[in-house]
Amino acid sequence: MSKPALQFEKISFTYPPSKGSDEKVIFDNLDFQVNTGEFVCIIGPSGSGKTTLFKLVTGLMQPTIGSILLNGENEEKRLGKVGYMPQQDLLMPWRTIMDNAALPLEIKGIPKKEAQTQVRQLLDEFGLTGVENKYPSDLSGGMRQRVSFLRTVLSGSNVLLLDEPFSSLDAITRLNMQEWLLNQWEKYKSTVLFITHDVDEALFLADRVFVFTEAPIQQFYELKVPLERPRQLKDIHKTKVIELKEYLIDQLRSRVLP
Repeated sequence: MSKPALQFEKISFTYPPSKGSDEKVIFDNLDFQVNTGEFVCIIGPSGSGKTTLFKLVTGLMQPTIGSILLNGENEEKRLGKVGYMPQQDLLMPWRTIMDNAALPLEIKGIPKKEAQTQVRQLLDEFGLTGVENKYPSDLSGGMRQRVSFLRTVLSGSNVLLLDEPFSSLDAITRLNMQEWLLNQWEKYKSTVLFITHDVDEALFLADRVFVFTEAPIQQFYELKVPLERPRQLKDIHKTKVIELKEYLIDQLRSRVLP
């Protein structure tokens, strides 16, 4: 049985009152865990707490009450211990692809030459051979996201948070990147939490789907995806997945709309 890579134990989080608004409770006594090597997609309306969850996991914010465990350890200082890939690639335009990818290694104090050697060993695996001396402006959106994911992997964490990383891509590139991401995940066996607004994307990628509703959240509505691995894009057209998609959309509508 897989050990938990991430655990929320009776977590509550409240945004303090600001000018013109009262305090806002986002999570209320929330318990959940994500197992090592599991791929979990999070889906829900804007403002329901998805980004707040990621900020808590990364350590950018701390829970009001409760504990967050990484790999079984109660980690209050989580900054730098979790890999994070944002919606925008955030590559530095003045740095080459090589130097952008090596950034998390440099932050850890690894000498530049050694950091570049580690990056160079992974270029082919990430489809970046031959572009390492180019700049972000020279690459397509899909290629830039490959660099961003490589940088996330090089953080060294076994827990990766991906915040709508493909939302800005065109439809075909997005599908290609979804397949590519699954291939990489199967190689590295990382634990992934992936925010998306796309039901098809969630069902194709995930082992489980967490459905966020309006805050405050006390527990997630959870769905297990009935697909074996490895997967192909055509698998989401299977009858059981189509039925699950329709059910998930109904749940989202009923829990979000009055």
